[in-house]
Amino acid sequence: MCKWILTNGASAFSHLPCCCLLLVFLVSSVPVTCHDLGQDMLSPEATNSSSSSSSSFPSSFSSPSSAGRHVRSYNHLQGDVRKRKLYSYNKYFLKIEKNGKVSGTKKENCPFSILEITSVEIGVVAVKSVKSNYYLAMNKKGKVYGSKEFNSDCKLKERIEENGYNTYASLNWKHNGRQMFVALNGRGTTKRGQKTRRKNTSAHFLPMVVMS
Repeated sequence: MCKWILTNGASAFSHLPCCCLLLVFLVSSVPVTCHDLGQDMLSPEATNSSSSSSSSFPSSFSSPSSAGRHVRSYNHLQGDVRKRKLYSYNKYFLKIEKNGKVSGTKKENCPFSILEITSVEIGVVAVKSVKSNYYLAMNKKGKVYGSKEFNSDCKLKERIEENGYNTYASLNWKHNGRQMFVALNGRGTTKRGQKTRRKNTSAHFLPMVVMS
């Protein structure tokens, strides 16, 4: 536009004084556009927020819409293996004997009570006796047993309760919509999953570190 005024439009302003022509030249040469005005009207805070909005979240984070339901975090990651003893609220160490029988013992040095707890999914673990090589399992009827091979019965949901103890519920099996938990009664015998509840202390276990 400025070029057009200075060349093609020169004859239109030939009758004006030199001072007016100079004024027209100065005004028309100022590079003012709507885009520049829009940028100048933005406050520094707005500019900073718009530029940082795309870079404020690391690539490893996902938006709330894609993250789905919140999953409680644990101190271990998938694939982590911990060597522990599970000490029940009823003062028994959970053990899995060489014939696959699951029960509790008061003996602190019982080799069958040394367990490997392996994370197979987030919040889901497999528990295996180091001595007997049997996995802690629960079938769809709520029976707790030792499985020589890892299968769907061996997947247990590990949760830290408010009292600091852990509970272990079957991942795949429920009874009337209720979760079924691994539990030891006052005699150190396993309970049927149908008779257990999360708040029952018989289903509460304290993982104790095994010193190798």
